[in-house]
Amino acid sequence: MKLFVCQSCGNVLYFENRACGRCGHRVAFLPEKETMSALEPDGEARAVSWTTLADEGRGRMLCRNAEYDACNWLTDPGDTNGYCRACRHNGMVPDLSDPAQLAGWRELEVAKHRLFYSLIRWKLPLQNRQDNPEHGLIFNFLADDPNSGQRIMTGHDNGLVTIALTETDGIERERRRLEMGEPYRTLLGHFRHEVGHYFWDVLVRAGGKLDACRAVFGDDSADYGQALQRHYAEGAPPDWQQNYVSAYATTHPWEDFAETWAHYLHIVDTLEMASEFGMEVRPRVDRDGELSTRLRFNPYEARDVQTLVDAWLPFTFALNSVNRAMGMRDLYPFILSQAVVAKLDFIHALVRGVAKAGKP
Repeated sequence: MKLFVCQSCGNVLYFENRACGRCGHRVAFLPEKETMSALEPDGEARAVSWTTLADEGRGRMLCRNAEYDACNWLTDPGDTNGYCRACRHNGMVPDLSDPAQLAGWRELEVAKHRLFYSLIRWKLPLQNRQDNPEHGLIFNFLADDPNSGQRIMTGHDNGLVTIALTETDGIERERRRLEMGEPYRTLLGHFRHEVGHYFWDVLVRAGGKLDACRAVFGDDSADYGQALQRHYAEGAPPDWQQNYVSAYATTHPWEDFAETWAHYLHIVDTLEMASEFGMEVRPRVDRDGELSTRLRFNPYEARDVQTLVDAWLPFTFALNSVNRAMGMRDLYPFILSQAVVAKLDFIHALVRGVAKAGKP
C-alpha cells in the first residue's frame, strides 16, 4: 500500500480517506491510476459528478456504495452500472437497514478494497459474474440467521467467495482464532486466502500450470473432503513448519496454495507500506548484516522472491520485537522455511507472468 498526496494542498492521504484532513477536499481512489484524487464539485451536479484533480480535471462518478459510506472509489470512465472495479464483484450484502450489519459490511469493504488494490496493481484477470456468469469472481457477505440457527461459513466455491459477517465481531473472531489454534486471523487475511482459490482456478488449472503446481504443492486430486476431516480430527503433523507456512496449509494442496498466496500478498503489500515510510533496519548487534535491510524498492516489481524475503525477514524481526515490547503478539508469527520460500517463488512467477504480459 502506498501513501498518497492531496493535489489541492499536498497533505498526506491514506487509502481509506474520504476527505483531506487539512483542506477539507473530498478525496477518492482512481483505480486505473492507482492513486487518490482530490475532488471538486462538477458544475451543478454536485451529488453526481466530481472533477478529479489527479486526472486532468475529468468528471467522474463516485461508486454507488459511497451512499452507505462503504466505498471511496471512483467508477471507470463511461461506466453505466454505477459501481467501482471492486464493488462490481459484490453479490449479496447484509441487511443494510440493520445498523450492526451495516457497520460490519463497511469493515468487510475496507478489507476487500485493500485486496483489490493489490490485484489491480498486478493486472490480474478479474471477471465478475456479468463477464463470466459461471466462473466470475463474486463476493457474498452473509449474516447468521438467528431464527433458523444457520451459521454462515467463510469459503470459496467456483469463483463465489462467501465471507461470514460474524468475522467482523472482534470477540467472535478472536474466539475462533483460539479455538482453531491460529496465530493470526483477520478480515484481510480471509479475503486474501479465499481469492487464492479463485486464482488457482484461473492461473493454474486454466492457465496450463497444473503439473508445475503439483510438483511444488502436491497432488490436488486427493479427496478434499477426506483431507479436511483428517485435518480437524488429527491436526497438522508435528514437523509442519519445515514445509508449510501455516498448520491449515497442511490440510490439502488447495489450502496450501491459498495460504501461500495470502502470505505473498501480506508480504508484498506490507513491504510497500514500509518502503513508503522509508523504513530501514540496522540493529546495533548485527555485525554480519543478516538482520539489516533498507526498504527502498517497489515490491510489486521485485524480479525474484528472494529480494522480498531478504527484506521481509529483518523487517518482521524488528516489528515482532517492538510488538513484544508492548506486550502484544508478533506482527508476523510465521516461519518461512526454504520449502515455503520455494512455494512463494511459484506464486511470484505466476503473478509476475501476468504483470509482464501487460494486460489481464
